Amino acid sequence: MANSADLKAKEEAHWAKTSRLMYTHLAVWFFFGFIIHMFVKPLNNIIIPILGFPLGFYMAAQGSLIVFVVMLFMFAKQQDKIDREFGFAEED
Repeated sequence: MANSADLKAKEEAHWAKTSRLMYTHLAVWFFFGFIIHMFVKPLNNIIIPILGFPLGFYMAAQGSLIVFVVMLFMFAKQQDKIDREFGFAEED
């Protein structure tokens, strides 16, 4: 019976860490998906030196997409680390 209680505690700790990771990534996604776009006009006053594009335009056109792709890889790596920590990882 102790094994069942240990497994339940391990599952709850795993879910708590996974939920925290998910909510963090959702907050970053929301920021780059919605909040940044609310400030496009003020950000357009900043010009990216090398590219010559206004920062607001760049964030709306490319920056958010780049952040989303990077977030996908980061989330997968972080989730794998959490899974391995609690013994729920899939073997390669």
